[in-house]
Amino acid sequence: MFQKILIANRGEIACRIVKTARRMGIATVAVYSDADADALHVEMADEAIHLGLPPAAQSYLLIDKIIAACKETGAEGVHPGYGFLAERAAFARALDAEGIVFIGPNPRAIEAMGDKIESKKFASAAKVNVVPGFLGVIETGQDAVRIADELGYPVMLKASAGGGGKGMRIAYKSDEVIEAFTRARSEAASSFGDDRVFIEKFVVNPRHIEIQVLGDKHGALIHLNERECSIQRRNQKVIEEAPSPLLDETTRAQMGAQAIALARAVDYDSAGTVEFVVGQDKSFYFLEMNTRLQVEHPVTELTTGVDLVEQMIRVAAGEPLSLSQEDVIIRGWAMESRIYAEDPTRNFLPSSGRLVKYRPPQEKRDGAVTVRIDAGVTEGREISIHYDPLIAKLITHAPDRPGAILAQADALDRFVIDGIRHNILFLASLMQNERWRAGLLSTGFIAEEYANGFASLEPRGELAHVLATVAALIDHIGNERKRRISGQMRGGRPVEFERERVCMLGAQRFDVTLETQGEALIVHFENDSRARRISSSWRPGAPVFEGTIDGANIFVQARPILNGYELSHEGVNIAARVYTNREAELVALMRKKKSAGASKHLLCPMPGLVKTLDVKEGQEVKAGEALCMVEAMKMENVLRADRDVTVKKILAKEGDSLAVDAVIMEFA
Repeated sequence: MFQKILIANRGEIACRIVKTARRMGIATVAVYSDADADALHVEMADEAIHLGLPPAAQSYLLIDKIIAACKETGAEGVHPGYGFLAERAAFARALDAEGIVFIGPNPRAIEAMGDKIESKKFASAAKVNVVPGFLGVIETGQDAVRIADELGYPVMLKASAGGGGKGMRIAYKSDEVIEAFTRARSEAASSFGDDRVFIEKFVVNPRHIEIQVLGDKHGALIHLNERECSIQRRNQKVIEEAPSPLLDETTRAQMGAQAIALARAVDYDSAGTVEFVVGQDKSFYFLEMNTRLQVEHPVTELTTGVDLVEQMIRVAAGEPLSLSQEDVIIRGWAMESRIYAEDPTRNFLPSSGRLVKYRPPQEKRDGAVTVRIDAGVTEGREISIHYDPLIAKLITHAPDRPGAILAQADALDRFVIDGIRHNILFLASLMQNERWRAGLLSTGFIAEEYANGFASLEPRGELAHVLATVAALIDHIGNERKRRISGQMRGGRPVEFERERVCMLGAQRFDVTLETQGEALIVHFENDSRARRISSSWRPGAPVFEGTIDGANIFVQARPILNGYELSHEGVNIAARVYTNREAELVALMRKKKSAGASKHLLCPMPGLVKTLDVKEGQEVKAGEALCMVEAMKMENVLRADRDVTVKKILAKEGDSLAVDAVIMEFA
């Protein structure tokens, strides 16, 4: 067994690997760029070596510097995590030449499966179902149009190297192909150093289901069941679960057998994932094989009891698998939400900045429900524009799918992040979606369910009464504190305006009467016969309100705003204010601020780098035409005119690094 390993990665996956290595008694070496000098993975590891400048090409992708770090620290093996060099056969070979063990599959398997074009050829030879497509390298946009026309629309243009949603575009008609080809090729070159792109038929209304495989150096191969990863946006996974709500035992066995056949064809000898596109009729086709640890591996770990990082380390050290296929069973249901630094209200554009508050829910690993946090950040640290926007992963496990969803919803309500934009409210709203709860999934789920973009849910029915009840207690607690200020003259019993209150949730009004019973508050609603009993030990300043309403636990994020609190719960984010009757009468007379109307400026929607400017000053632009392209967190974002305009002045130039809402150009 290794005495010391180097982790050639950063963020949450580097921290995740450190935890398992520490439990196994293995010392760890972290590597870091200038941007990560004070990162959590650097703090957690036993040693740390500086690599270079923030861009990955000048730090985390430098093979020679990583090898030098191994020699300097005496690391005997390297775990690549995912991304960066994880699927570079040249990296594995370079390590081997120096007598350093690559904790991953053999280079031949990486080459065969890491290249999506070659992997499909292997899959066909191994009698694995494959999606129809053109597996040759496409040289020009015109070639792409011709091939797409022959295949029939829609088609998917995909980078041959890499993954993570980079270098992937869908074209639904002929005139979309050239831009899709250009963007896919450009993203592939910048992310993976390989601009080859291929085309395949896009399966309509598909599901994305993958099989985890595990092999050793002695020829043993098993699979650890499936994960469903259909909840995606821009081809990047958002929520994953295991098992899949679609599969039955027969289909699971068939997919597992094909995954093993493909892995055996390339002598696979580590943890890897065979991904399939699956029809609603349970027909399935090989998509690609990822020759590395997947971001979503925790859901497999929780449903099988297998630590995949530990297995990778043991296999790399030459140990045979201690598991057989018969040992692999499904225990309960696991679910993972990816907490991203992005703004769901702005079409999920990436965000960056300082984590002013980072308060994840408490981890729980006993009893029927498990709550696990895999993260690479702590409060006060920066989310950089140079890397992937993943902040953390929230994983829950329960005996069944409804239990896992409930645990996930409660944990999201307790997950507090301030200082940057994030997707927690979006994830919380998704947990309340009836189609999601029914397991009726597809890779188009987000686009279909949020066709007009994401906005906070409106509180209705019982949920509105629950939030009004919480608002009433928060207001009551604040008032009680004020009444304890010394020197006040008070009567023997509450005056009327202390008992009769008006709770406003946005524009919704609830007239309530309050009654105290010991430590509890009874909230009586006018025009609603049911009173609600609420208890909590919450104190002003705590970011999460935890309490019970009629005995049921409730978690609500509470942020102070002018004259009230902003409450977040189950996908609802709303301003809550509590008034006396007279105050409510006066508030109703206040003028509402009018919208300023359409802007005459193009603002940068996220921190990023201006890659191209597609217009000139004085140019007339039609609605839908490209204005410029901004790159952020390894994704290229084309900004288009939302109406017919004339460009009056361009205030940025190509190569500029812009902050969010920086003015790029002005319109006449």
